[in-house]
Amino acid sequence: MKVSYNWLKDYLDLTTAPKALAEKITRTGIEVADVAQKSAGLKKIVVGHILSCQPHPDSDHLNVCQVDVGEDEPFQIVCGASNVAVGQYVVVALPNSRIADNVKIKKGKLRGVVSMGMICGLQEIGFADSVVPKVYVDGIFVFPEAIEPGTEVYEALGMTDYIIDLDLTANRADALGLHGVAHEVAAIESLTPHFEDVVVTESDVQTADHLAAYVADEQLAPSYHLRMLQNVTVQPSPMWLQTRLWNAGIRPINNLVDVTNYMMLTYGQPLHAFDADTLKGDHKQVEVRLAKAGEKLTTLDEAEHALTHEDIVITDGHQPIALAGVMGGLNSQITADTKNVIIEAAVFEPTAVRKTAQRHNLRSDASSRFEKGVNIADVQTALDAAAAMMADLGHGQVTAGIISPTNLIPSDKVIEIEADRINRVLGTELATQTIVELLERFGFGVANTDNRLTVTIPPRRWDIEIQADVIEEVARLYGYDNLPSTLPTGAMTTGALTPEQKALRQTRHTLEGAGLTQAISYALTTPEKARQFTLVDSALTALDWPMTQDHAHLRMNLITGLLDDAAYNVARKQTNLALYEQGRVFLKQTDDQVRPTEIEYVAGLMSGNRQTKTWQTAAAPVDFYTIKGVVELLMTSYNLSDPISYQPTQAYPEMHPGRTAAIYVGKQLVGFVGQIHPAVAKANHLKETYVFQLDLAQILALPTQTVIAKPAPKFPAVTRDIAIQVASQVSNAAIVEAIKAKGGAHLASVELFDVYAGSHIEAGEKSMAYTLTYLNETATLTEEEVNAAFEKVVAELVATFDAKIR
Repeated sequence: MKVSYNWLKDYLDLTTAPKALAEKITRTGIEVADVAQKSAGLKKIVVGHILSCQPHPDSDHLNVCQVDVGEDEPFQIVCGASNVAVGQYVVVALPNSRIADNVKIKKGKLRGVVSMGMICGLQEIGFADSVVPKVYVDGIFVFPEAIEPGTEVYEALGMTDYIIDLDLTANRADALGLHGVAHEVAAIESLTPHFEDVVVTESDVQTADHLAAYVADEQLAPSYHLRMLQNVTVQPSPMWLQTRLWNAGIRPINNLVDVTNYMMLTYGQPLHAFDADTLKGDHKQVEVRLAKAGEKLTTLDEAEHALTHEDIVITDGHQPIALAGVMGGLNSQITADTKNVIIEAAVFEPTAVRKTAQRHNLRSDASSRFEKGVNIADVQTALDAAAAMMADLGHGQVTAGIISPTNLIPSDKVIEIEADRINRVLGTELATQTIVELLERFGFGVANTDNRLTVTIPPRRWDIEIQADVIEEVARLYGYDNLPSTLPTGAMTTGALTPEQKALRQTRHTLEGAGLTQAISYALTTPEKARQFTLVDSALTALDWPMTQDHAHLRMNLITGLLDDAAYNVARKQTNLALYEQGRVFLKQTDDQVRPTEIEYVAGLMSGNRQTKTWQTAAAPVDFYTIKGVVELLMTSYNLSDPISYQPTQAYPEMHPGRTAAIYVGKQLVGFVGQIHPAVAKANHLKETYVFQLDLAQILALPTQTVIAKPAPKFPAVTRDIAIQVASQVSNAAIVEAIKAKGGAHLASVELFDVYAGSHIEAGEKSMAYTLTYLNETATLTEEEVNAAFEKVVAELVATFDAKIR
């Protein structure tokens, strides 16, 4: 909520400076995000009057203007805006001025013609596109009335006003209107707010003779009211109204629509205006009901929406003309030709409004207020104030009477609480009279009977419900920093990580030591992505009311999130990637399971080069063995008792069928590693990419072994190399297993150092070369011992794999 300091002063006799006031507001419980003044940093920007405007001699789109800027002689300024014309009062940045972003404007030449400054659009002096009137979005701004040339523009455009940006929590919707903020500031500053009485001058025409309203179900709109104006003139709003709107972040439209937004900002009560002549029939009819199947509505943003039976709509008795509490329809909007207007003020069912806004992706200022609640005591007051102002600005007549098919009668809430309880909760020793005075500063009625307080809460503070709320009001006005502080007492427990927490932290350290960077992805995704890369079959977990359709289901894997991260980086020319994510996936055995089981996973992704090209090294791309090495390093760090194995698999359709391995610990599947399928890579705009995914919950539950450090051996090792020719389908794992089975007690390690297939090797076969290392930790190995063990290995390889020794 952006609060104008000058507007606030209309209701309060404020003397506190804006920044000091913002500090006080923050200390009492409403955070102030920023205090800003649009004119800050601007220099030498004035009002100019265009005296003449001639085409540039050397351009088809530039104009040479003579502009009165309050000096003895007019300034010649070259302007390229399409809407520049003689007689306009415009914004002029003089030579050596400073405009938005600290840009300096100098005297210069444009295609040979001297230009003494610049005629500006509002964006060029710091206004956002979203608040600039549409007619001036693509051109210069023109003041609607004459202003003395040479006058600085800041005051006329409301730029000297300080804007206090309140970061409101959902329970403080009462501060979504200036009246609510005024009450809050009045309590802080010990002031009394003064609001003008609303007076509506009605014509002799009875509203009921021209308009009827119906509410199909009172729960949809428990309070619904309509007023009608006739013979209005639609035109731009006066400058004071436009400045208040754009300072609040709202674009001025015209005098009628602007009044509805102004009243929303004033009272926190959204209003809507319909062009009465667009409704069917001589006797206009407005009905509030649920939408019917197949109905559609094009809203003011020109988007068409297919309605559901859960949407509350406003109709003219035949077709929808607005989504209740969210946005009006294009078919009943206020236009330049509008003559008769229907104004709506209502209280709609909050949950239905919120769901409609989410369903149709139509979050608006109105829906935000209806979701959080509005002051039912101000519904008709805001309606009357809007009607009176529209009649004034639009030169129309307000018909007599309000149409109210439903009406909520506002009532005060009464909460009883003992002063001793307030002091006990806050740890204070405040006198009862002090507590009474603090509550009365909020405008609450307080009766004291033997230190038992009866607190009367007006309807404008619908967030106050229970005793704790009253205690909070006392605390924040008394000052949180004034509350006494004490240290906790009792036995202290030394904090420590659980074994699972230690293992998770070790996982992160291991992967980061291997060169991977942690990524954190959304746990919510699409159903298609949720079903990909799954280790086990699982039912989907859907959110009842997701914020967006792309985040409607809980993930069942971590890889799709990493692919999104990779695609984001690749789109920004970052192609050498090594990422990992540790987090939870959400699995359900059946659709009927209410809550999913949360399982800890870890996943990694590598793409691009693992080694970049330099003057002395060639680029080395990531391959299967690069990421498998990372997985082996990680799995080794868990010190598992059972052996770890990697077996080729085609069980994952999103993975490359020939470059994917399932990871087993003993006979238990714990994950997979490999290259993603080229089709998946192409869909994500990625080149060759490798991933792994492990079920950490399973891995951490497996038995482990203690690693015992050994001293360096005292005796030398002996190595033997062997090259064998075997069938192509024989795996390295099978050969290593056979070597270890017959290698003898002194075989320390087996390392593959060469694989070859090609010329001089028969088709369907390959050559594999190994280094066998023998070591006796208690004595020196003899040549005879090593040769005997080595010959057994050779014999086993020949017998088992029909190997040819090379």
